[in-house]
Amino acid sequence: MIKSNTKQKAAWLLAPVFGTILFVILYITAIFFYPGGSQVDKNAIGFSLVNNYWCNLLNDVAINGEINPAKPIAMAGLAVLCLTLALFWQLFPKHINPGKPVKLTIQISGILAMAIAFLLFTNIDHDLVTNLASFFGILATMGTLTGLYKIKWYGLFVFGLFNFLLVGLNAYVYYDKDLIIYLPVIQKISFASFLIWVCSIDINLYRRITKLE
Repeated sequence: MIKSNTKQKAAWLLAPVFGTILFVILYITAIFFYPGGSQVDKNAIGFSLVNNYWCNLLNDVAINGEINPAKPIAMAGLAVLCLTLALFWQLFPKHINPGKPVKLTIQISGILAMAIAFLLFTNIDHDLVTNLASFFGILATMGTLTGLYKIKWYGLFVFGLFNFLLVGLNAYVYYDKDLIIYLPVIQKISFASFLIWVCSIDINLYRRITKLE
């Protein structure tokens, strides 16, 4: 009975996992409402996983010139994702005790990254918002890696380093005019890898807490 009650109390630690699942559902739904147009073909019909960026779903007007009915759904998905990651970066350092400097780095940087990401809902320059959110997100991720190493979760630590390599690959491809055509695919792989990493950490955190208690 005690063990069952402990698991019930710790279940809220899995909130980031459920938030991630909800985000994926919303974004997949938004894809079906996107009118069309991509960086390769402005007249293409629908959303292309190969040629469209995720941010295309957030535009008022699709690349083909039509009003984009996918935007409200994609915005809801983005809001869920921001809240999900903000919650994750609050929970993780709280339950592993990585030291005050690392804990504050993760929590403050994580909150700032997600708060800035909300500016994507405004008319502020998209690249500026993305770069600022990415900067603080990288700081939070570096803090997370430090925490993983301290508690000897080496598999997830290496997985995190792999995600950093993907971030570097995204940046390299973005600034290469010959390779940028491949960026939408690389972006989606990187995004999926990062979310799987976050969910894996969260599930392991839940298991760790229920065992300790």
